[in-house]
Amino acid sequence: MIESARSEATKIEAGQPLIQISDLTKVFYTDEIETHALSGIHLSIAKGEYVAMSGPSGCGKSTLLSIIGLLDTPTAGRYSLNGKTVENLDFAERSRIRNQEIGFIFQSFNLIGDLTVYENVELPLTYRQRMPAADRKARVMEALERVGMAHRVRHYPSQLSGGQQQRVAVARALGGKPSILLADEPTGNLDSRNGEAVMELLQELHREGATICMVTHDPRFAKHAQREVHLFDGKVVAEEELKKLLAETSA
Repeated sequence: MIESARSEATKIEAGQPLIQISDLTKVFYTDEIETHALSGIHLSIAKGEYVAMSGPSGCGKSTLLSIIGLLDTPTAGRYSLNGKTVENLDFAERSRIRNQEIGFIFQSFNLIGDLTVYENVELPLTYRQRMPAADRKARVMEALERVGMAHRVRHYPSQLSGGQQQRVAVARALGGKPSILLADEPTGNLDSRNGEAVMELLQELHREGATICMVTHDPRFAKHAQREVHLFDGKVVAEEELKKLLAETSA
């Protein structure tokens, strides 16, 4: 088991992408109508990279992020995470890998109102059956300290500002020491000052070695990433092509 984990780590360090997606498609069927949300997506994300996915509303950004986060499955195509093929795993295995490999940061924070800050950050770790309580506590406090919220452990979400809630949500994502952080419009419910603060936090985490994939509609925040992936009508397009397509649709 240990040797297997080491060999996986060696493969990633040797240059294999952490995320590798090939010819991915996603089709939704409603009332006999086919909606092609993603069409032939090719994408790779290296360990330690900070990628922003941008594009107009309805272009497939959140759908792609859901598939990367194992919250949804593709209709066709291949997806490997940390060298493991994951597109056709069953629900239980997807849940296990999601809990151990992926940290989520949502636009609406998704904190549980009747749990304290500490309990919200600890919750995902309680699903790791073999993790002792002392280890959970250490992980929670380390994560909260990294985002500057360790002094609020006994507070409830309603007692926090939007920016503070998002910091707690980031801590919850960090607590599991995931391979990748997925952020879906992390500044969408924040004012400009708190939005900038959260972006600075993500940049700091990236400098410390975190791999981040962020969906954003705001070009100011997309520029914080190392690389932008532009989507239009379910396809990855070059930046200049995106500008041309947007100009044509607004004409």
